[in-house]
Amino acid sequence: MRARRLVAVASVAVGLVALSGCRSEPGVAAYVGDQRITEDAVTRILDELRDDAAASTPQRPATDQPAGQPGAPEQRLPGRSEVVSTLVLGQVCQRLSADKGYRPQNQVPVEQVSQQLGYPTDTTYPQRVAELYTCLSGVPSGQPVAPTEQEMVDLVKAGKKAGAIPEEVTVEQAATQLDGQQLRSALATRNALAEAVEGYDVTVNPRYRPLAFPVLSFAGNVAAVSVPLGEAGSDAVTDDA
Repeated sequence: MRARRLVAVASVAVGLVALSGCRSEPGVAAYVGDQRITEDAVTRILDELRDDAAASTPQRPATDQPAGQPGAPEQRLPGRSEVVSTLVLGQVCQRLSADKGYRPQNQVPVEQVSQQLGYPTDTTYPQRVAELYTCLSGVPSGQPVAPTEQEMVDLVKAGKKAGAIPEEVTVEQAATQLDGQQLRSALATRNALAEAVEGYDVTVNPRYRPLAFPVLSFAGNVAAVSVPLGEAGSDAVTDDA
C-alpha cells in the first residue's frame, strides 16, 4: 500500500485572552472580536472572480461548437465558506502578530498564489490568500502532537474519500506511512490555531457552520487536518453558492 503524500500548508502556535459575546447581526458572515466580515464583502470577492472569468472567456460563434460537445471547462470559483474561512483566519493571524510582535519569515508572492489557484493577481481573493500565508509564516510553530486513535481513523477515512488510500487498507496499515513529522506538526498547528481562534472570540454565521480551514490536505484538496473556526455546527441549511 502506498498512501499519497500529504500536503502541508501552514504552521503556527498561539494563545491569547478571550473576549465574550453572542452575536447574530444580519448581513454579517463572521466576527473576529469586534470586527465584522460582512456578507457583502464575501459577495464582492466572488463577483469579482465571476466577472473576470466571464471577461476572459472568448465568445465563440455557435457554429464553432459542435452540437452535443462540451465547451471549455469553467473556472472553478471558491465557495463562500472558503472565502469566509480565509478572511477569518487572516484577521486572527493579523491580530495575533500585532499583539505578539511576530514578523513574516516568508513573503508569499500573490503571483504564485494566483498561478496555483487560477485567478488573476489583481483580484482580491488571491491577494487575501497570499497575505494569510505570509502572515502565518511568522507565527512560531508548536511542538509536534501525536494523533489519537480517533484522529487516525478520521484521517484514513478522509484519505480513502480522496482516493489517496485504497479501500482495503486498514487504519493500522495506513498509520505506518501517515503518522510522521508532517502529520504531527499539522496537529500542533491545528491545536494552536484553534486556541487563537477561541481567544479572539470568533463567531460564524450559522449558514457557514461548521467552518474550518485546512492545515494539511491530501492531493485533490481534500482536507486531512483542519482548524475549526467559530462554533462547531448548526441546524441551519447551508447555502455555499
